[in-house]
Amino acid sequence: MAASYKKLFKLLIDREMKSKDLAAKAGVSTATLAKMKKDGATVSSDVLVKICTALECTVDDIMEIVPDNK
Repeated sequence: MAASYKKLFKLLIDREMKSKDLAAKAGVSTATLAKMKKDGATVSSDVLVKICTALECTVDDIMEIVPDNK
């Protein structure tokens, strides 16, 4: 199983927000957000909480678990 953050980046588009703006608001690095653009990237729960707090959303709103393609 792997994490997909496609929902996060769709949410940013819907809110007309850039990744660098989210990084500043959430207190995470732009490198972390760039890493999250790759499916299966691992980030800490602390990062997820910071992002959800900044966007006033839940983890379900920004990520989903997808099966491995084996």
